Amino acid sequence: MRMTNLWALAALTTLASASSFAADLPGKGVTVTPIQSTISEETFQTQLVSKALEKLGYDVQPIREVDYNVGYTTIAAGDATFTAVNWSPLHDEMYKAAGGDKVFYREGTYVNGAAQGYLIDKKTAEKYHITNIEQLKDPKIAKLFDTNGDGKADLTGCTPGWGCEAALNAQLKAYDLEKTVTHNQGNYSAMIADTITRYKEGKPIFYYTWTPYWVSDVLVPGKDVLWMQVPFSVVPGDKNADTALPNGKNYGFKVSTMHIVANKKFAEANPAAAKLFAIMQLPLKDINAQNSAMHAGKSSEADIASQTDGWIKAHQETFDGWVKEAAAAAK
Repeated sequence: MRMTNLWALAALTTLASASSFAADLPGKGVTVTPIQSTISEETFQTQLVSKALEKLGYDVQPIREVDYNVGYTTIAAGDATFTAVNWSPLHDEMYKAAGGDKVFYREGTYVNGAAQGYLIDKKTAEKYHITNIEQLKDPKIAKLFDTNGDGKADLTGCTPGWGCEAALNAQLKAYDLEKTVTHNQGNYSAMIADTITRYKEGKPIFYYTWTPYWVSDVLVPGKDVLWMQVPFSVVPGDKNADTALPNGKNYGFKVSTMHIVANKKFAEANPAAAKLFAIMQLPLKDINAQNSAMHAGKSSEADIASQTDGWIKAHQETFDGWVKEAAAAAK
């Protein structure tokens, strides 16, 4: 009887301490709504932030998928809490249009070294000595990449609303390529699938892509395809933009960074979450690896959740360090 009472007392003590710990969590009672675009490859990096917030006690809702423009205005209005896929400089205009630093909290850099630009297959590039997109002003060169018989090069471009479509359109106009190049805008996943099929058939390809993303694991730059340079820098909204690299080469886009952007009022009221957003860092290569696993067929919600948990387990010390430092900011 005495032993039973001891077990009961121990159980009550454990429950009490667990309850006390839960009560001490800075996010207890606070609801968080993450958002991302409809690009499912963004889910991994978004879920990773959500998992860390949950460890801090926040009630994290399922991820909402919206167009980027809608996402920024939704966060600005306080109807969503954060996005983990703020691209700079690509999304700078959308960020400013929705209120900029007055309404958003953006500290730290979540992902470094993201690239984007134009590529063509290596075989065609070497055969015709194509290194710069300006060479497509020549109708004979442009016709090599014609997929529908109209004589113009077909660029596998960008989905409307992503931000990259505006950059591509501005560049094609500035480089006087609109007469010889068609910027195909639509469902990127479907368009790039067709592009890869053409490559496998031995046909020339001309496309836009970015990293981190699985495409560059399938069409490997330097091996299968080559990045194309541009004649000069063109960035919508920035007349003084310089996209040239230190080595003098210019691929049309600055090496980008990705940030976690949150509603400013939420960040001010939740110093633990704000600190977390500022200190989390995710290697580009880890996103590429996860995206490649998705492309290989492991792309269900359960798969992505498992991949996120796997990353945390493999980097447990780092993850726990984020949570600990964030929790300390609330005290």
